Amino acid sequence: MPTNTVIRLALETDAERMLAIYTPIIRETAISFELEPPTVAEFQLRVSNTLRQTPWLVCEEDGKILGYAYAGSYRARAAYQWSVEVTVYVGPASRGRGVGRALYTALCRCLRVQGYHNAFAAIALPNEASVKLHEKLGFKPIGVYRSVGHKLGRWHDVGWWQLALQGFSASPIPPRPLPEVVTMPEWRKALQKGMDLLK
Repeated sequence: MPTNTVIRLALETDAERMLAIYTPIIRETAISFELEPPTVAEFQLRVSNTLRQTPWLVCEEDGKILGYAYAGSYRARAAYQWSVEVTVYVGPASRGRGVGRALYTALCRCLRVQGYHNAFAAIALPNEASVKLHEKLGFKPIGVYRSVGHKLGRWHDVGWWQLALQGFSASPIPPRPLPEVVTMPEWRKALQKGMDLLK
C-alpha cells in the first residue's frame, strides 16, 4: 500500500466520507442494526462525543477514507469503565487489503495506552469475514444472543468476542481520557504499528 496512507484520529469533517462507507451497510445488510442512516450532523456528533474519551480512527489514502474504527463505553455504570466495545468498517473497494486489521491493531494499542483492559466486539451472524478478522487479532468468542435483532425480513443472532488488552490488577487506575494521551510517544507508536501493516 502506498506510503501516503495514514491512520489518524477522525475529525468531524470526515463524517460525510465515513457515511459513504456506512450508509450501504445500513441499507443493504444486517451488519449494522441501524435501520436508517444518520445525517451528516448526527454522525459528526457521534464522532465528537466519542473523541472526548475513546479513539475514533480513520485510514486515509490520498484524501479518501478507506475505513474507520472506534471504541465506545461498554456500559455506563462505573464498574464497567475498563471495558470498551469496538467496531470497524471498511469500504468495499478497500476490503482484502488489510485495512481492517491495521485499524484494529492501532485501535487496540491506543486503548492499551489509555489503560483499558477489555475490548468487546458484537458481530451480527453469519459474518465469516468479521469473525476471521477478530479471531486473527486474538479476540475469543464468549457467547451468542439468539434472534436478538430483526432486520431485512428476518431475525439475526449476534455473537460476542472479547480481547484482553492487558493484565488485570486488584486496584486498576481509571482509563485516561483521550486528550491526555494523544501527545504521548506511546500513542504515536500505537498508530504507527497499525500503519506498518499497510506497507
